[in-house]
Amino acid sequence: MFEFDEIGAAVPAGEGRWTATIPDGWDFAGIPNGGLVMSILAGALGPATGHPDPVTVTAHFTSPAEPGPAEVHGEVLRSGRRFGTASGRLIQNGRVVAHALGTFGNLEERETGVVYETGLPGLPPVEACTGSLHESDGFVPRIFDKVEIRFHPDHLGFATGDKHGAAELAGWMRFRDGRGPDPLSMLLFADAHPPSVFNAPEISFGWVPTIELTVHVHKRPHPGWIGSWFSTEHINGGLLEEDGVLWDEEGDLVAVSRQLAVVPRP
Repeated sequence: MFEFDEIGAAVPAGEGRWTATIPDGWDFAGIPNGGLVMSILAGALGPATGHPDPVTVTAHFTSPAEPGPAEVHGEVLRSGRRFGTASGRLIQNGRVVAHALGTFGNLEERETGVVYETGLPGLPPVEACTGSLHESDGFVPRIFDKVEIRFHPDHLGFATGDKHGAAELAGWMRFRDGRGPDPLSMLLFADAHPPSVFNAPEISFGWVPTIELTVHVHKRPHPGWIGSWFSTEHINGGLLEEDGVLWDEEGDLVAVSRQLAVVPRP
């Protein structure tokens, strides 16, 4: 079993309750990744609905998670033939870390081909992208030990000090231990990049707390790298919105995401 599979394998602990563990090493600046927390919630709630794949999951983060034991308290709201919906809370040390609401289904049955698609962003091929950042760049999240990211060569200004002028950050992602991508891992990948706001003018480097993250999963990805493009178009009132697009090596759209987060402080 791969490490991400162990993380998502919540253990039933009674009606509507599961035990889980938030592992060490999947963090930005010591705070476990929000997409990982969402994956833990979805990994417990999805099977409870009787459907294998997350279709849409929204998580509201109420306090920072930390490595260690956790509980999931959940409720199946509906379980139909095509979709099931459930809500849940991830709890640590008596406090709620995140609330989630998700609808689950079988993405294998939904794959009927593209009806309308405006096209994917122009990301260079994997071999033309840049490997993970180095300590000399001043920012090496430990999650990069788990998820390998090869960045768009024009999007590393946030680390080098030579910003290219647009709040965008794109690249290719995969698990370092060889685990293939699947619908559940799209929840993690939608939050695994450094925030695209780091490339915005006059934005300082710092923690960007996620308030809410929504991920829509369209299909099961083909094996291999996952292409990703994240952008921020609205920074106002101390808040920002980041939009993401994820696709597989076959060029098929896999997931889209949007999150609301707090602008990093100087």
